Amino acid sequence: MAPSASTQSKILSLPTLLARCREAREHGRQIVHCHGCFDLVHPGHVRHLDFAARLGDILLVTISGDSMIDKGTGRPLIPEALRAENLAALNCVDWVYIDPHPTALEVINQVKPDVYLKGREYESNRDPRFLAEREAVESHGGRVVFSSGDIVFSSSALIAALSDNHDPIDRALEQLSEVNDLRPSSLEAIVDNFAGKRIIVVGEPIIDRYVHCERPEVASESPVLTLRPIESQTFDGGAAIICRHIASLGGQAELITALPERDDAAVLMVERLRAQGVEVRSVESDQCITEKQRYLVGAQKVMKVDLGRPMTIDERGRSEFVNLAVDAASQDGGVDGVIFADFGQGLLTPATLDRLIHQLRPLARIMTGDVSGKRASLLRLQQMDLVCPTEDELREAMSDFAEGLGAVVWRWLERTSVNAALVTMGAEGVIAFSRRAAGQPRLAGLPARLKSDHIPGLGPLGIDPLGCGDAMLSTATLALTAGAELVQAGYLGSLAASIESRQLGNVAVGAASLRSEWQRLAARHLLIASAV
Repeated sequence: MAPSASTQSKILSLPTLLARCREAREHGRQIVHCHGCFDLVHPGHVRHLDFAARLGDILLVTISGDSMIDKGTGRPLIPEALRAENLAALNCVDWVYIDPHPTALEVINQVKPDVYLKGREYESNRDPRFLAEREAVESHGGRVVFSSGDIVFSSSALIAALSDNHDPIDRALEQLSEVNDLRPSSLEAIVDNFAGKRIIVVGEPIIDRYVHCERPEVASESPVLTLRPIESQTFDGGAAIICRHIASLGGQAELITALPERDDAAVLMVERLRAQGVEVRSVESDQCITEKQRYLVGAQKVMKVDLGRPMTIDERGRSEFVNLAVDAASQDGGVDGVIFADFGQGLLTPATLDRLIHQLRPLARIMTGDVSGKRASLLRLQQMDLVCPTEDELREAMSDFAEGLGAVVWRWLERTSVNAALVTMGAEGVIAFSRRAAGQPRLAGLPARLKSDHIPGLGPLGIDPLGCGDAMLSTATLALTAGAELVQAGYLGSLAASIESRQLGNVAVGAASLRSEWQRLAARHLLIASAV
């Protein structure tokens, strides 16, 4: 649930804070200032802030930003936005400001509080940082006061006591974060860099139709299931939903595909994509867009029907298709990323894909791909920076169902010249495989030149796996173009897949949802098994 408007209005930017201070002083009101991390708000904090509010007319609480907190791995537990909301929800607090500096000194020099309150433990503290703050307060005519300290709690001690109760996902994420920077502030910087990244998606769009039915019965003439449709929902799928994910996350998506002329479904899909800012370039197809119908009773799928045949495009059409992709990628001297989405509908034949990769590779900083369907093959995706298969898809492509996964991945990477893979393991999560750089430690059971990192499953309440792979591929690709490392890209992709799994049908994942998801996981340290 989003914070109330009254709570959110207490969280101020620096210009607004300074303007409020000037206005308060014009009316003769005294400002009391408290500063700290406030990672875990406990009874000692509440008494401290209540005491502070009684020392003046307005209580300002400033908190250290995430990047300024140095209290060990995994701290802060609560990201700065949520810490600010926690404090703003207290009736005794009037204003909250997230301080991007290592101490409160800069804010003190600008706000010039009448009272600066610290805990009793600071009364004999000779830390030069606190001494500088104290000198600044007094130089502006204010006074430093120490709270009673009648109840003393240590946030660090409480957090340490909770750590023994962490569930396996929390422990796995903590270990992953020790080597890979998965702090909310770092993820925020990556997602901010999604803006304006230009991604070309080459592949086939699909229509996913969900037909909701009444409770099934057995027909009287024979033991066959009878379904009575109530209503249906239509979702853009395939390459189309990949484009919509990219647009919702802040990137600029362009779809290169084949579409039938004078087809109502194709016209409506193009209109939806363009309304979201996705540019569409297509050659003519002889087949309607493939429609996949899924019949559901409640949220349970009971039957799937594929409508559509593989498209056939002549050599002239295929040359035009390749030229469209190359022309799009050539604009402005190149493109941030290219995604190949092969859904086995006949558009990306081996020869066509070879031509596309050969001509687009020099024009794209990042090139990624994935396949789906019996007619698609992972072995066609050559020279990719990243591919996102499932374990079953990978083993089927390599015709190897017995050997260790690491060995199968290595043989596939060598055969395709792919640089890295995010291999989905179902509920167990994702394993990020990449070529091991010289000097990196080797893990037991893996080929000498292969590195792996396990990202645990992050979706607690998945109801529909449709589209999770597309959400992961889209988000991970954007992350790589935004400068993320592989594990960071895999983590963001896993978050997007988790969001997608909790929705029925293909729904585009937005940047706001992604932020809420990593804040949920950051906050769960304190609630052990529940989401904040």
